[in-house]
Amino acid sequence: MTHVSSIGRRSLRGESGFTLPEVLLAAMIITVAFVTLLAVIPYSSAAVQSGSQISTATFLADQKLEEAKLVPWTATPDNDCLGVSNGSNAPSVPGGTSCTLGANVYNGGQALPWAADQNATQITNFNGYSRTVRITDCNLGGGCTGITDSGMRQVTVSVTYTPGFSVDSTTAVTSKTITATMIIAQR
Repeated sequence: MTHVSSIGRRSLRGESGFTLPEVLLAAMIITVAFVTLLAVIPYSSAAVQSGSQISTATFLADQKLEEAKLVPWTATPDNDCLGVSNGSNAPSVPGGTSCTLGANVYNGGQALPWAADQNATQITNFNGYSRTVRITDCNLGGGCTGITDSGMRQVTVSVTYTPGFSVDSTTAVTSKTITATMIIAQR
């Protein structure tokens, strides 16, 4: 009598595993997920680039505001190195006053070098960023944001840059400007 051992026979029933259609469906879902993630990468790269440029522009504006706080503007002795802008021009020493900055003396009407306009190649280590400083006398032309006082001036710094990244070719890249403002009192 021949006896067949059950050890040699295997049954697929009761064993767990994935069928070919299940594996193909899982592969398709993973592929769609990866393609979707790849489509998002340009947008996230643009957001990182934009955030970096905004931070840099804000830093450059704050840097100039800090510089404005340090220049002398005193009544006694009369030393006006903060200056006032005439329209859309960079600030200059007001008529009838002078400015002494270190060994340099600037007379009424002369431009103040610390506040000169800087184009996109003039800010050291920050090519592509331009910066302007405008100073408004708070006693003239309606005051400064609700303040009317001859002993106060509003300093406005604008930093302009061109974003270095566009998500797609249909979006035009236009320059952006960050503006920071501060009121300074005569000391």
